[in-house]
Amino acid sequence: QVLLVESGGGLVQPGGSLRLSCVASSPAFTRYPMAWFRQASGKEREFVAGINGSATSQVYQTSLKSRLSISRDNAQNAIYLEMNSLKPEDTANYYCAAKTSLGIKIRPEEYEYWGQGTQVTVSS
Repeated sequence: QVLLVESGGGLVQPGGSLRLSCVASSPAFTRYPMAWFRQASGKEREFVAGINGSATSQVYQTSLKSRLSISRDNAQNAIYLEMNSLKPEDTANYYCAAKTSLGIKIRPEEYEYWGQGTQVTVSS
C-alpha cells in the first residue's frame, strides 16, 4: 500500500510563510504528476498546485499563483509547497495527492492516492 505523508503545517501569523512537504512511501509516482489540494471547514476540496513527474511543468490555482511555489525531489519521493504572504483565508487542511496517469489535473477525482492532510491555520 502506497502512503503519502504530509508535514509542515501549523499556526502562522498573517503575512507569514510555510513550507509543506509530502513524502511517498514508494517511488511509483516519480514519473507522474502530484498535486496539493486544500479543504477549508464547510467547503469543497480545491486544487492548489500541481507538478509533473519531471518537474518541468507546474500548474497553480490562478488566484494563489503569486504566493506559491511547488517543487519536487524524486530522489526523496517528495513534493513541496512554499506558501508566502499567508492570509486567514488560506486556513485549511492541505492534502497531497498522486495519480498514475500523465497530465496535471485540477479535479480531486482525477487523483487515486491521498495523504491524511496537514492543517494550516493563519491567525494572529
